Amino acid sequence: MRAPIGDFDHATPAPECLDELAPPVAAAVRAWSGSVPAEQIVYVDTDPRWADTAVFVEHYGQDLLDKSANCVIVAAKRGGERTLAACLVLSTTRVDVNNVVRRQLGARKASFAPMETATGETGMEYGGITPIGLPDGWPLLVDAAVADLPYALVGSGRRRGKLLVPGKAFAELPNAVVLEGLGI
Repeated sequence: MRAPIGDFDHATPAPECLDELAPPVAAAVRAWSGSVPAEQIVYVDTDPRWADTAVFVEHYGQDLLDKSANCVIVAAKRGGERTLAACLVLSTTRVDVNNVVRRQLGARKASFAPMETATGETGMEYGGITPIGLPDGWPLLVDAAVADLPYALVGSGRRRGKLLVPGKAFAELPNAVVLEGLGI
């Protein structure tokens, strides 16, 4: 299968290569439902040394930068309660944690979750966290610019490999809310 974007040597529909995905991501692909068929989620094999976005686009091509999205985990606090959530924004932007995220989650304070929390709670590797396969009940905040992309390049749950996902599929993920201005 030819990847819908980029020039990758190995591109395979994700349901055909579940062993390449982190366990929670594989489980989510296995149970996939929605208007976008799971076969339209494409796994591309990439070198884990190039997992970080800046290095990735330097190696695979600058044209991928505006088609790439980063999924970051945030911790929001109000009183003694802590809420973990995922935010998906274009790689060319950063998450507006102090305004959009804080207000959307009804938090007094919001910040990026520590790496150990993000990886431990998601079951995914740092540098490969993806919105597909998040823990049950977690809010997923998606920047509208990502949802509008024909395909977005995101992590696979591991540092090795990426997923090409139709942008509109992110809006259909559990607990997803599409927001304007999440990425600034």
